[in-house]
Amino acid sequence: MSKSHYITGLRSVEQQLATDISEVRRVYAEYQTVNPRVEAIIKSARAAGIEVQAANRARLEQMSGEARHQGVIAEVLRSTVLDEAGLRTLVETRLQASDGKPVLLLVLDGLQDPHNLGACMRTADAAGVDAVVVPRHGAAGLSPTVSKVAAGAAEQLPFATVGNLNRVLGWLADYGVRAIGTSDKADSSLFEADLSGSVALVMGREHTGLSKSISARCDVLVSLPMEGVVSSLNVSVATGVCLYEIARQRALRPA
Repeated sequence: MSKSHYITGLRSVEQQLATDISEVRRVYAEYQTVNPRVEAIIKSARAAGIEVQAANRARLEQMSGEARHQGVIAEVLRSTVLDEAGLRTLVETRLQASDGKPVLLLVLDGLQDPHNLGACMRTADAAGVDAVVVPRHGAAGLSPTVSKVAAGAAEQLPFATVGNLNRVLGWLADYGVRAIGTSDKADSSLFEADLSGSVALVMGREHTGLSKSISARCDVLVSLPMEGVVSSLNVSVATGVCLYEIARQRALRPA
């Protein structure tokens, strides 16, 4: 499935042009820019045959929403947006891959803040996640803000929007992908849990955590040890800690 969306900011647009210029449909740049990085982006886009449209600051601000556009926006045809069938195909392909690497998914149960989603996607890309999975309704989706915060990861990492997370976790279990949920009420510590094999890390919504139905679907619930006065971490920070503990265990016990 392909979907056109905007990415904003110098770094994100530069990275998109450097890594997958074929998906860039159009570049919007501020009138009479004196920024050499914007000028370089315009030159690269035109050399690749990409349409460049001049736009005033008001137009760029309207297109970018709350994200800082820094004088340039790219319209990208994103081929890595998946529906549930596409996610199932991705999982099947990964399980049958000759490299023998286990599947790693990040499932986000209703994140609301696009900044948190972008930060989670950036870390997920760095940690080797195969796809990020979110509910289709009642949660943050891809946006210029997400792309800006993700710093290029939002344009490369498969992103699945599904109608029912419970159903997805059910068929993932049939494929042998264990759901590891996080909860401050869990008895087991993240660092005590066996996170080897194919795993779907399930993170809850800001402030409220996992919903009861999703929590019940998880094979294991883990908590992060908290030694100080704060009772919890920001969800994007907690996601990073969990993903890199999975990466650490995989490095110690390679497939």
